[in-house]
Amino acid sequence: MNRREFIETMLPFVALALGLLAWEGAVRYYAVPPYILPAPSLVIVTLIEDWGTLSGSLIVTLSTTFEALAAAVVVGVAVAIVFAQWRLVERAFFPFAVAMQVTPIVAIAPLLLIYLSSGAAVLVVAFLVAFFPILANTTLGLSSADHNLTDLFRLYRASRWQQLVWLRLPSALPYFLAGLRIGGGLALIGAIVAEIAAGSAGRGAGLAYRIVESGFRLNIPRMFAALLLISASGITIYLVLSALSYLLLRHWHDSARGRET
Repeated sequence: MNRREFIETMLPFVALALGLLAWEGAVRYYAVPPYILPAPSLVIVTLIEDWGTLSGSLIVTLSTTFEALAAAVVVGVAVAIVFAQWRLVERAFFPFAVAMQVTPIVAIAPLLLIYLSSGAAVLVVAFLVAFFPILANTTLGLSSADHNLTDLFRLYRASRWQQLVWLRLPSALPYFLAGLRIGGGLALIGAIVAEIAAGSAGRGAGLAYRIVESGFRLNIPRMFAALLLISASGITIYLVLSALSYLLLRHWHDSARGRET
């Protein structure tokens, strides 16, 4: 890494540090009460002091997120394969997937809480949000195999399943990984939205529930501490999935190989 690349890498951290210093200075200079806007130092202190409670809620939220993401991967890829193999099925059912995606999840979560337990409702909401990007991207990838290679497979009388395994699935991998990166963040968002709805109903144990609970008690520093954990979790999920994408594509796909130049 040369000097310019190092400076470009450090710029976000420098901007973040300056923003936090400005925030801390403004709160101290104007003596802003912590129930209105806590200083970053107070948020960190609260995070440490309440770690026992917040860490348990973090585990609940992340467990729901990863379970929903895993289910979205399995179901989304399976349905995408069915769509790619039978176009009539895709034309019949893909509009329902679109309708499910464009329906506001905030309106669905309270309805699910009526029929399901709070844990199951949160999981279903997170799954619904993460499902469509994986389905749509994988379906597009399976349909985007090189036509010349497709004709070559047909010339050698490869079956539809041989074309799927040896041509369409490898071609769809970059699309699937792009959908996975999107779905990972959306699964966390869906879990948070459903937990807020569950928290408003007096049920739940995740980080969003702690935010609702802290709001009722005017414990604003804890709200910021929980929000910090949510943001850190979302960034970590995205970085991990981006690293996975790079590892799987770096030796053969231009999207990953271009990063090395």
